[in-house]
Amino acid sequence: MTPMMIDLSFLSRSGFGRRGLPALLAAVLLAAGCSSTPERGQRGKRVDPAARDGAPARWPFDLNQVPDAEPRVESLRRGGPNKPYQVLGRSYVPMTTDEPLRESGLASWYGTKFHGAPTASGEIYDMYAMTAAHPTMPLPSYARVRNPLNGREVIVRVNDRGPFHPGRIIDLSLSAAVRLGVAGGVSPVEVERLTHDDIRSGRWQR
Repeated sequence: MTPMMIDLSFLSRSGFGRRGLPALLAAVLLAAGCSSTPERGQRGKRVDPAARDGAPARWPFDLNQVPDAEPRVESLRRGGPNKPYQVLGRSYVPMTTDEPLRESGLASWYGTKFHGAPTASGEIYDMYAMTAAHPTMPLPSYARVRNPLNGREVIVRVNDRGPFHPGRIIDLSLSAAVRLGVAGGVSPVEVERLTHDDIRSGRWQR
């Protein structure tokens, strides 16, 4: 089936149907190392497409001490954030079943610009939580993300869509980026989706 084009609500971090195509294109022009993902959501904070993303001047606590997300089995929907969609002329078909997924590529992160705005799943983005965005992983999911350059690993809850930049496979929250040591810019990572069987059996634990 040819992926249908859904409304831009699903593809914006701060609002379903909030922007036209020019604003969507402008959203891609973000600072190096930050998310290239268009804004999402209809409720909550509205995001200025022209604003720059980044980290706060001061952290409220040591982000290196933020614990991993705790994996649990959550039901997957075929609709909503798991519907096929298009962004910038490219079609995406999200997974709708509980299947394993392993990828290697580049990670970016998103921070203050989107903090407090709804994600593709409708949950409010918290840059201090251990979360991430992925273009096709079923929402919600849990994933192990590893930095091959330093061996650090984190477990994140995937609840958003993006990134939409060539070569980038995941958009991390600020806390996840800090813990992995990739907050300085776009960095290589390895991503492994945790299946429901992995979670039930405890195989995800190392």
